[in-house]
Amino acid sequence: QVQLVESGGGLVQAGGSLRLSCADSGSTFATNHMAWYQQAPGKWRELVARITSGGSTNYADSVKGRFTISRDNAKNMVYLQMNSLKPEDTGVYYCNAKERDGLAWYDYWGQGTQVTVSS
Repeated sequence: QVQLVESGGGLVQAGGSLRLSCADSGSTFATNHMAWYQQAPGKWRELVARITSGGSTNYADSVKGRFTISRDNAKNMVYLQMNSLKPEDTGVYYCNAKERDGLAWYDYWGQGTQVTVSS
């Protein structure tokens, strides 16, 4: 069973930085694809960044060049380094794990961490 716990959110001024962390308690972390999603007020949850089990990454256009996703398989951790933050980056950020079991993939979510960027 995968359990995800996020941390690192907070209040920051525009132009500032935050680093989000996500701890995965499961035993399959190294083979999981991991991602961060943002849910802005009044909007659907949207993909921000993804990192595969092999380390390939992709980003939403809105965060390219500002955010960096990384993982540490030895620590079962995934990170999101957020630089040059903008007010539109405000929202709850969720860690997501995709775990493969045979031919099926299963999604797991953390409880979310609030990021607020003031102008």
